[in-house]
Amino acid sequence: MTSLRPPMLRHLLSSAPRTLRASHQRRWAQVHDVRFLATTQQPLTTLEKYREKLARKAQEEGHGTIDSLKAAYAEKIQKLRKEADVVVPPTPPPSPQSSPSQSSPTQQSPTPPPAKPTQQKKFDSSGIKPLSSILDLPKVSPLPEKELTAIWRLHHAAKPNSLCAVIPSGTYSQLEATARQNPHFVLPVPHPDQGAEIHFVQWTWDPATNSSTVLFTQLAEYKARGEFAQPHTTVTHYKDLAKDKGLVLMQGTVMEDRGVKVQDAQFLVMCLQRFYGGWDGAGGQAGMERAEERRRLLEWFGKGDERFSVEKLLEEAERMG
Repeated sequence: MTSLRPPMLRHLLSSAPRTLRASHQRRWAQVHDVRFLATTQQPLTTLEKYREKLARKAQEEGHGTIDSLKAAYAEKIQKLRKEADVVVPPTPPPSPQSSPSQSSPTQQSPTPPPAKPTQQKKFDSSGIKPLSSILDLPKVSPLPEKELTAIWRLHHAAKPNSLCAVIPSGTYSQLEATARQNPHFVLPVPHPDQGAEIHFVQWTWDPATNSSTVLFTQLAEYKARGEFAQPHTTVTHYKDLAKDKGLVLMQGTVMEDRGVKVQDAQFLVMCLQRFYGGWDGAGGQAGMERAEERRRLLEWFGKGDERFSVEKLLEEAERMG
């Protein structure tokens, strides 16, 4: 994490406590789905839906209960899950030296030693996984938006600590344009009866993977460890399909054991969208005025302007309800 800190962040690091309480009772905003944000959760009704079939299967195979059946198949299920996560490396092209046309008809080339298995490159030097290692782009690119969205969300369906979304490229362009001017910010997560916890936001860009990544770090963690602080959530936007499909694919990961719930990370992402212009124009004239106020808070924070205040930040976050 960069050591460059905007003036207002330096002020917050030197003065802001971990938890900020409002001076009066607040109606804390609840987390709701927004137009292009979707979180994945484990299905809760699968067992109930197939209980009858599972019971019949258990009886046929001599198991007294469904739990006994699940235990018998536990090893096989685990094996299948591991196989599903394996990335098959591409077949390397034939070496020019091994071409028959270059071999002498009277001499036979010595047999080369067995080649080591080719490993598919999954990350570039930045550590960002390219979209091509997640999706088969030639196959999914021709699909209509509805099917592409379903595939993207299905890919994350089994990961309870993940976030995903399909964003219209025009909306993302507004987010990125604002982020280029204001790559650092702070956002609150309200906690009923406990005030609000402040989180540091940092945007980064990786040309090699045509992506941008947002890092969310607890302000207390950043205050304690500075550039060595570990983010609790990372959100990456892939722009590979922006030109041809008009879509930007987003995926995020909430790190375990960092003290942040998936619901908290979801709230932060929605705050990010709102403060960086993802909802500009929503709500008519009143919505435009609120969007302008959020833009001012972004600018004031980056410049260290005294007009920025955490109190105003909390007021805007409350309006998400």
